[in-house]
Amino acid sequence: MSSASFETMYVQHFNEGARPIDYYLSKMNGYTALKKAFGMSKDDIIGEMKKSNLRGRGGAGFPTGMKWGFIPKDSPKAKYLVCNADESEPGTFKDRDIMRYTPHLLIEGMVIGGFTIGANTGYIYIRGEYTREAKLLDEAIDEAYAKGYLGKNILGSGFDFDLTVHRGAGAYICGEETGLLNSLEGKRGEPRVKPPFPAQAGAFGGPTIVNNVETLADVPFIINKGGEWFSNLGKLEKSGGTRLFSVSGHVNKPGVYELPSGAFTLRQIIYDVCGGVLDGKKLKAVIPGGSSAPVLTADEIDVIADIDPIMKAGSMLGSAAIMVVSEDYCVVQLLLRITKFYAHESCGQCTPCREGCRWMEDILHRIVHGHGKTQDLDLLIDITNNINGKTLCALGDAAAGPVASFVKKFRPDFEAYIRGEKHA
Repeated sequence: MSSASFETMYVQHFNEGARPIDYYLSKMNGYTALKKAFGMSKDDIIGEMKKSNLRGRGGAGFPTGMKWGFIPKDSPKAKYLVCNADESEPGTFKDRDIMRYTPHLLIEGMVIGGFTIGANTGYIYIRGEYTREAKLLDEAIDEAYAKGYLGKNILGSGFDFDLTVHRGAGAYICGEETGLLNSLEGKRGEPRVKPPFPAQAGAFGGPTIVNNVETLADVPFIINKGGEWFSNLGKLEKSGGTRLFSVSGHVNKPGVYELPSGAFTLRQIIYDVCGGVLDGKKLKAVIPGGSSAPVLTADEIDVIADIDPIMKAGSMLGSAAIMVVSEDYCVVQLLLRITKFYAHESCGQCTPCREGCRWMEDILHRIVHGHGKTQDLDLLIDITNNINGKTLCALGDAAAGPVASFVKKFRPDFEAYIRGEKHA
């Protein structure tokens, strides 16, 4: 289902006077999964999550059931469940649709998650620019409290769970889970040294699980229908369920599409699902997982759009944000724009990222404006080699990956600028 068709159905119901919780309860069997979860053991819930083969939808793709199982059962410290709703990866716009149209799906998933890991407190850390979504979440949370789905002794289970929306301040780095936790605590938003990992020492020093919006929104379906059912929705052994793809750029039908995991190639998504390249032009490039994913050429898109196949193709699925680039768009200027973003968003904690991102931006700027040299292309590759794998978090790799892939795969475009055949 596309976001457009879901929006039509939701708005029609809302215009009839229903509140979000009314829609969720009457149309989506809302909170039935929570009631079922309260009758299950925590080990059984984790077992169903593992059977589901649900992998994190935020970018890392780590198995969710396994992640929940890392929480120490005997820790005397308070435990926390944190939803990463920062969604700052350029090209990604799926999570905001969940928060906008089905906020109670996320809330129910968080209560189930909190019950499973023994957390009585949850936070939704939302991107600062998502003012409308933050307001809708606050309203939905108030509804859930009023109906007894949040608060003390939920549904007579003896389990307490409080949920708070925490707005970020517009920093990309806070999409990284430990940078997010620092920001949540009121500290500078920069990544922490690991170990310890959040499951051992996360928010306020307590064991913490951080999950993406889409990941948590899948939980009620898994509990209601079973992990095996969810796993079978996917077409690959290690990837269960469906995925939300954010498709943008030069494509005829951009939007958010829910598709079975591992069922479509990038080519099929672009041409069969999204109607092909805009204005009938030829395809030049595809960024398959948000701006941090290494670029693929038009000849490399006959690959299954899932985590492992995309990785084998030399890129990453990331947040499943597919960015389509047509034949007459300048990939050199596109790379400059991407690199400028990462240089601006680097927290400055790690020297390779802080200095390297700025150097890459400066070199690309002079190439685009007619002052480049042939050796600049090798210098760019050299800088990426000095960033990759040498930073506390993945932002360094996120900045270096696009530069290395664009320069290697579209070198003639860069050389044309250096020869003076093109200019900004």
